[in-house]
Amino acid sequence: MSDEATRKAKIEDLQRTPTASRKSILIQIHGPNLGKNYEIKDEVITIGREAGNTIQIDQENASRQHCKLEKSRGAIYVEDLGSTNGTYLNDMAIKRERMRHGDLLKIGGVIFKFVSGGNIESLYHEEIYHMTITDGLTQVANKRYLIEFLEREIARAIRFGRQLAIIMFDLDHFKKINDQYGHLAGDFILKEMCAQLSRLVRMGELLARYGGEEFVIVLPETGLSTATTIAEKARRMVEQHPFVFGGTRIPLTISLGAAELSPMAADPLNLIHSADERLYEAKRSGRNRVVG
Repeated sequence: MSDEATRKAKIEDLQRTPTASRKSILIQIHGPNLGKNYEIKDEVITIGREAGNTIQIDQENASRQHCKLEKSRGAIYVEDLGSTNGTYLNDMAIKRERMRHGDLLKIGGVIFKFVSGGNIESLYHEEIYHMTITDGLTQVANKRYLIEFLEREIARAIRFGRQLAIIMFDLDHFKKINDQYGHLAGDFILKEMCAQLSRLVRMGELLARYGGEEFVIVLPETGLSTATTIAEKARRMVEQHPFVFGGTRIPLTISLGAAELSPMAADPLNLIHSADERLYEAKRSGRNRVVG
């Protein structure tokens, strides 16, 4: 069964599950208490910075009483309580919205995933596995999965004599963006950028967060010339995209380095190092450019 068919089957199972037998939890997928889950048992659950909240978020960008979850007619709703920085459901600022299985709830610098169904333990463990291979903020692959993916693709490329290239890039002057617009804006930039660049990544390829504001695109069956062309497309896409946060457009550019598999770079770290050298050459020569 394909991944899409499996997903549809799980959604159908959830829809057939009687409301009375469903349980719901919030799983923290980004923030200081990664992996912690909170079962939604009470009729009303409050979330905020104050110690008296059901779920306390000890971060300055969360309000004292930020939002609440409320059970109503068999459903669960999230309602913003006049917070300073807003409550976001699937990246949309909300006042009051019904929550559905798989929704992402962002409060300050913390992201929760809402999980609801009859077999909540199985769903929880499935989500924990997903967390081990996915970056919680951007929802692209994390460094651990990137290295595993590269190991497989390098072995396959060597065995069958195929080409393999990677692109490494990071955001230009990202610290200035955080300082000028705030860390919530920085989080938005990272996630929105990944959503845009994911459109360039085809089946069998990979976009991953290497760490901080550094990212890698893995391109099996691709040589250096084509990888450099794709990198230039990515550069233009980011430069031209309107990143708007809080009504303010934030200009953004990226610098990129491309490298291909060779006998001198026949393992993941060496290949990444080769691309990283070209990335820093792009930054040293003025930023917002590709070196391949």
